[in-house]
Amino acid sequence: MIIFSIAARELRSLFLSPLAWTILAVVQFILAYIFLAQVDVFLQVQPRLAALEGAPGMTELVIVPLFGNAAILLLLVVPLVTMRLISEERKAQTISLLFSSPVSMAEIILGKYLGIMGFLLIMLSLITLMPLALLLGGALDGGMLLSGLLGLGLLLASFAAVGLFMSTLTAQPVVAAVSTFGVLLLLWLLDWAGNNGAENSPNVAGSIFGYLSMLRHYETLLKGMFDSSDVIYYVLLIVLFLGLSVHRLNADRMRP
Repeated sequence: MIIFSIAARELRSLFLSPLAWTILAVVQFILAYIFLAQVDVFLQVQPRLAALEGAPGMTELVIVPLFGNAAILLLLVVPLVTMRLISEERKAQTISLLFSSPVSMAEIILGKYLGIMGFLLIMLSLITLMPLALLLGGALDGGMLLSGLLGLGLLLASFAAVGLFMSTLTAQPVVAAVSTFGVLLLLWLLDWAGNNGAENSPNVAGSIFGYLSMLRHYETLLKGMFDSSDVIYYVLLIVLFLGLSVHRLNADRMRP
């Protein structure tokens, strides 16, 4: 299928550049340091936690902070990965070849999106190995772990969709990266606006900004509270930005 051929080519070209390997190495190094630091803190407080009823366990004190920090780090990293998806085609003036090919814009967008998601899933798998290593010496809350992984995966998929759309708007990869980071940061910080708005108009501004906030939905999943509305939010966000990307390329294709 043409979509998977485009995805495979995109993933292969990504790993042919040093950027992908550098990003994987840096992300793993930083998160491994955070992970080991959290494990050390847990080992120090474990004797006191054992005497408390209903005390938080290893998952709450190690895995949840790890996933929380991973989300912030990947907020900075994903724009660097997605910035070249379409903007590089414009810069190299090969975008016209895409427009003249017997492939729909939807297939091109989906192919490139699946290619970048393949890379992000590899990164997510490497991050997952850290909490799984704790099973060698203790027990984890499986439900909270799976919920956190789902949240992080949906978050990465949303980041990629936003980055792909911003890459369709410019011929400069650096501009695409900066604008992607700006949009993601806005969607991330809407939670603050929602909290402030809730004080003044709890039934309108607070609920609207709170629902639009990426952070609000991610925090819910990190706590192990699975809610279909959180999953629907991310799915709608992904579909929206992929649809905007297809619309943008179709508009450019029809332009004389």
